[in-house]
Amino acid sequence: MNSLRSSGIIRSMDELDLTILSVLQANGRITNAELARQVDLAPSSTLERVRRLEEHGLIQGYRALLDPQKLGFQVQAVVLVNLAGHQADPIDAFEEQMRAIPEVKLCLHVTGRYDYLLHVVVRDIDHLRQLVTRNLAAIIGVQKQETFLVLSTAKQDQGYALNCLAETRPSRRRVVANTNETDPGRPLNQEA
Repeated sequence: MNSLRSSGIIRSMDELDLTILSVLQANGRITNAELARQVDLAPSSTLERVRRLEEHGLIQGYRALLDPQKLGFQVQAVVLVNLAGHQADPIDAFEEQMRAIPEVKLCLHVTGRYDYLLHVVVRDIDHLRQLVTRNLAAIIGVQKQETFLVLSTAKQDQGYALNCLAETRPSRRRVVANTNETDPGRPLNQEA
């Protein structure tokens, strides 16, 4: 069983928590009043639930989505990387260096023929050449790299498929233990 699903935090989430996450995932700038209206809950209860979701790390932050082309980043590429060694030290060193290169938007440690998949965004082909030949190739332990230009983006990140989790969640109105009372505003993980 997936450790995320079996954790107490995830198990204690209800449909309302997932709805709040879904709305925030689509619009992180929504006001608390509008969020409360959309989820049909009092603003104070909504705010309490959002804070609880933040405290538990389910909401990791809020940020603006920028248009890379309008900013002058005209080229995207996927770079596959193999390391010479697969011990903890070379892996840690490589990952630390990837975090320090702002053009690397995503660095995934993967299985298969390559060790890492990088998504890079650069101004132009010359910028990509410099990144690949001067930055990536210069990293000690990089044995091989292969670069693929992105021709177009068929689908942007639209967040996580929270509707998949809703199928196994309790309904919005939780029944309080040993009573017939319900409390739709009960925040995540609060004992009855």
